[in-house]
Order: sequence, then structure tokens, then C-alpha cells
Amino acid sequence: MNMDLNLDFIEALDDIEREKGINKEILLEAIEAALVSAYKKNFGTAQNVRINIDKETGKIQVFARKEVVEEINDPRTEISLKEAREINPNYDISDIVEVEIKPKNFGRIAAQTAKQVVIQRIREAERNIMYEEFAKKEDDIVTGIIQRYENNNVFIDLGRVEAILAPSEQVPGEIYKQGDRIKVYILEVKKTTKGPLIMVSRTHPGLLKRLFELEVPEIYEGIVVIEAVAREAGSRSKIAVSSRDENVDPVGACVGAKGARVQAIVNELRGEKIDIIEWSEDPAQYVANALSPAKVLSVELVDDKVAKVVVPDYQLSLAIGKEGQNARLAAKLTGLKIDIKSDQQEKITQQNVLIPFDLEKEGDNINEKEEDT
Repeated sequence: MNMDLNLDFIEALDDIEREKGINKEILLEAIEAALVSAYKKNFGTAQNVRINIDKETGKIQVFARKEVVEEINDPRTEISLKEAREINPNYDISDIVEVEIKPKNFGRIAAQTAKQVVIQRIREAERNIMYEEFAKKEDDIVTGIIQRYENNNVFIDLGRVEAILAPSEQVPGEIYKQGDRIKVYILEVKKTTKGPLIMVSRTHPGLLKRLFELEVPEIYEGIVVIEAVAREAGSRSKIAVSSRDENVDPVGACVGAKGARVQAIVNELRGEKIDIIEWSEDPAQYVANALSPAKVLSVELVDDKVAKVVVPDYQLSLAIGKEGQNARLAAKLTGLKIDIKSDQQEKITQQNVLIPFDLEKEGDNINEKEEDT
């Protein structure tokens, strides 16, 4: 039986090289290695064999590799010096002689094995291509379709691959319905034998940042810069922006005409409230802005880690926010610990401060009084 791979198969390898980017020589090497395993498995032999495939014609040759020895113990792996020198007089003890063999019915096995190897390598190449494609998208957002909900994980179809939205990356109270389109932030892409494992998030601050970059042309163009983001997913977020052009209002650019731009992001995040504040080089002003929508009377920087803030009495609850959320987000945004007091509380504090006095001077006064008496 003819053992050769036909020309159509060799031409198909050329097509695969062009279309899939898989080197033809690497494919042929992989087929040769697989054929060695197939030969040993199907012929139950301990022979050392080498298989060669002509990359132009597809001709397959099987060679038994035998060591030249003085006395043969295993004819499958050894050859006498006399027999070796009949092949080539230059052979000596311990040399390896290759003898071509033509196993029966190996043609069918060879064809099946070659096909399996090619299919496997194509799948591996496609998996690598997908991995490279999505590895470049780490820290970016993609749109997918919710596929299913399984073991508290949400599986999202991204086209040729699925992404996993783990419970820790899901927004509390957010409902994920099968078939819904959803934007997610790519946290990590891992290479596995089954293809890329893509972990995504709906809670990451990067999702909010990328949504603004997509929605606001001035950010995309680099005129408006996102300086910081603080987020409590599903509830409230704060984003600090600055402008490189004095004629462009960074907050106004992000809000958009009649709030259209920010509203589109709020809708994508299913109602999450977003405060857009102007970043400032002055830390005190930045803290005051970060506490928006509350009005601030004064900000005192105790050191580079703590800021003391005074607000009008009627603004105290607004500045602190429900369960401390506004103050907490402002602290995350600025990187400072923020101590908030009302105007009245600050006055009481100042009144309770003891006025220091000179003990030595006071002692002299007491002695003078005692002498007078």
C-alpha cells in the first residue's frame, strides 16, 4: 500500500500556512513525530524509528535506527558490524545505522495520523490567536451577550470565546438576563489548553473610566484627562477630571448637552449615580471639590495624609452622605483621610481649647499677693 501523503494534502498545508500562519515545516515535523508514535503503537515494536516526509512530494520514508555492535542481543535495535559495513564500509562500533523499512498497511494509519495532527495544530493556532487578541484587550472593555448563569458565575459570549463574570465582580442587585447585551471590563486573560480563559468585571473602576473615554471625544483626544476614579459599584461613583485647554470645561464636556453623555454611562451602569468633579493642583481645593454636591467652608491640611473640613451645619449630612458614602468616595478620590465637622461643631471645639499661660509669670503674681497680705 502506498504510504505517501498525496499532493492535495501537501498543497493544503501551504494553504494553512497562508491562512492560519502555521509554518508548513513545523506541521510536517509534528506529523513526523506523531507517525513515529503511531508506528510503534500499531506495530507493537520497540524499534527506534525515524520518519521523513518530503515537503514537496509528500513521500513518506520509515527508517529503523540500529546501533552497530559486535554481538547482537536485540535485532530490532542492533546490527552487526559486518551487516553495517555491507551498507557502508565506513561504519564502526556504536555508530547508528538507518535502514529503510516499508511496513504493511501503514499508509492508512499515516493518513489518519497526519489529518489528526493538522486539525490539532489548527485548533492550537486558533486558540493562540484568540489568546493574543484578548490579551491585548486587558484593561479594556468589550461588549458581549449574556449566555447563561451557572454556579453564581455569569458566562458572556464574546463571539468566538466565552468570558466569565465571577460573583465577586458582579454588581450587587444587578440582574443578568440571558440574551442581554452587556459591556464588561477585561480583568485578566489566561492561556489554557481549551483556549483563553477571560475573567471580566462589572465593578472595576476601570469600567467607568473606559466608558467615559468612549463617550466623551475630548477625553479620547486627550484634551480632557481623567485624573482619578472612585467607585462603589451599583450605588455611586466619583470621577475627577482636568482640562489641558483653558477654553474647555472638563466637567461640562463629561456631562454633555443636557446631561446626554453622562446619562448614557449611567444607563449602561443601570442607574449608578456619578459625580463629576474638577481636579485641582491645590489639595485643599481638590478635597472641597471631591465632597460635591456638599458646600465646603474651609479645608485645612493637617499633613499629607489628613484633611480637616468644615461645612455649613445644614450641609453636614450631605457632605458625609448616606452611611458615610460621600466622604468615603471623596477620600478614595483624593487619597486623603477626611475629617468633616459642621460650622457649629468647629466653633465649640475652638471654645473648648485651653488658653496656655506662663507658669513662671503666674507664680510671681501669686507670691506678690502673699507679700501684700
